[in-house]
Order: sequence, then structure tokens, then C-alpha cells
Amino acid sequence: MAPSFLPRLVNGPFEDPALFVPFRFQHRALLFDLGDIASLPARDLLKVTHIFVSHTHMDHFVGFDRLLRIFLGRDKNLFLWGPQGFLENLEGKLAGYCWNLVENYQNRFILQATELHPNRAFVKSYACRTGFTAEGAIREVSFDGTALAEPGLTVKAVHLDHGIPVLGFSLHERFHINIIKRQLDNLELAPGPWLNRFKAMIHRGADPQTSVAIPSAHHPGVDLRFPLGELQSAIARITPGQSLAYVADAAGTGENVEKIKHLAADVDHLFIEAAFSHVHREIAVRKRHLTARQAGEIARACRVKQYHLFHYSPRYTDCPGMLPAEAQNAFEGRPAAADDA
Repeated sequence: MAPSFLPRLVNGPFEDPALFVPFRFQHRALLFDLGDIASLPARDLLKVTHIFVSHTHMDHFVGFDRLLRIFLGRDKNLFLWGPQGFLENLEGKLAGYCWNLVENYQNRFILQATELHPNRAFVKSYACRTGFTAEGAIREVSFDGTALAEPGLTVKAVHLDHGIPVLGFSLHERFHINIIKRQLDNLELAPGPWLNRFKAMIHRGADPQTSVAIPSAHHPGVDLRFPLGELQSAIARITPGQSLAYVADAAGTGENVEKIKHLAADVDHLFIEAAFSHVHREIAVRKRHLTARQAGEIARACRVKQYHLFHYSPRYTDCPGMLPAEAQNAFEGRPAAADDA
């Protein structure tokens, strides 16, 4: 089964956090956190539609400036989420620049930002052509743990403690639509953009009798038409969707750990910080970070298929294998040894 999205950490484990999630066969990507994103080329950044920020410490938000610069002068709607205080910090970023020439832009670039609180959210929009001043009054909506809900996917968010409120996130694809290529060949149908429209109709639960127009592979300008249900039975196989969770900068408290376990239960791929070795757990407690052993224990408890560690403290630069080894011992349920020294 070809995956729908291909998540990858933008930087190495000692560098700023940012998780890039591009979607296959779509000009679209999500970002979780906005640390240094200089290594992402503009063509990748221009795919980004939604950004989920755990908190606005510099190493998680400094990349906003690069993203903003690349998006200026383009027709884009960019959606962002963050925890308490996010709107004020975003507005501080925007207020740090002079915008006296943007009224000349013909393009429509709008930021829509949502600040998540435990049971409510505040939404504001900022238009480039008006110097990113807030459009209209702030809008208050309820928040039940779902940050983004689309026909094909959802993004959940949970509040964690890092001395300040931070967010952990999970991404769930409702189900995966596998296209059977030999059936396309049998029907003499060529792959193309129509497949994305076809999948969107299935995700929306469209009437099976809905007509699907498909450009003819042999007669340019001519559309073939099939009922949605008939076409789905012929060329598609439905399987469980992909899932991932992203957790950065969270104290290893019992309450945090339980929230993370609930957020990341049974996900395919867990991206989780491991700032310190359990040998230095007193430092981890003081700085409100997870240890590598805690990260491995959480991954094991969540029954994840795979996990990736990131956000290492620079104190382990000379022994970079220490943290993954510690986490793997915990993930495999082996007794702790050297990490208790």
C-alpha cells in the first residue's frame, strides 16, 4: 500500500524541531512546529496549507519569518494553530515589519490563526494587503480536542505542561483509498488529477450514483463517465488510514504522560522529544522535558509501529547514540542498565 503522506523531520536530532508532512499526488503539506526550516526549499514550503505550533519558544517558531517571506505576493490561505498566547505572539511577529507597500500586491494572501485553550478557541484572520491587521473581531468557538476536521483526515491537539502551555498533536487519515492500477489498465483509464477528485468524493460520502468524469486516454477533449459506486468497486480498495503523533517539549509528569498515551495510542508513527538521558533526569525535571527512557516507555505503551526521537540536548553531541539506545531498551521492555547509573 502506497502511503498517503510521507512525514519527515526537517532537521537532525540536535537541531530545531519541525515535522514536514507532504501528501503524495497532491500539491499539499502540513507542518508541525516552525523551528529553523532553511533546509526546506521554497517549492516544498509553498505546498504548506496548515501549520500546528506546539508553542512559541524561539526554536519552535523562528521559521515563521522564512515562511512568511516566501508566501508574500502569492494567492494563499495559510492556517495556523497554537496554544494560549499564540495570537499575541503571532501579532508581535507581524508587527515587527513595515508593510507600507503591500497594498500594491494584486494577490490575496491571508493568515488565519487559531489559539487553542482547553475547551475553547479564538480565531483571527490577517490579510497581507492591509498590512496584516486583524480582519474584524476575534471569533470564539468551542474546542473539543479536534483542531482540524476534513473529510479525509483529522488533527487532534492536547494541552501539555512545559512550564507554559504547549500542544501535542496527532494526525489521523480516516481511511486509505488504494487505486488498483491493473484495473485502471483494464478500463483503459489513465491516472491523472481526476483520481484526487474521485477520492475526495469517496471521503465526502457522495451518492454512489454520482457521475465521475474522466478524461479519455485515447480521445483528447472527450470525458468518460462512470457512476461513483461502480467505479469505486472496480478500481479502489479501502484500507485503514495512516496516523502519526507529534510531541515536543513536555515535562515527564504523570499527567503529561497519560495525556500523551491517549493522544498517540496505536498510531503508526510517533515523533517524540527525548531531550535528556534518564541519567540526567533531575535536569529533565527542572527543564520540563522528557528523558529518552520515558520516550521509549511511552512509545511501547502506545503500541506504535515506529517512533523517532528528536530535540536532543547538546550535552550528548559526543555520544549521540546514547539516547536512542536508552529509548530502544525501554521500547523493547528490556531492564534498564547503564541509564540508572
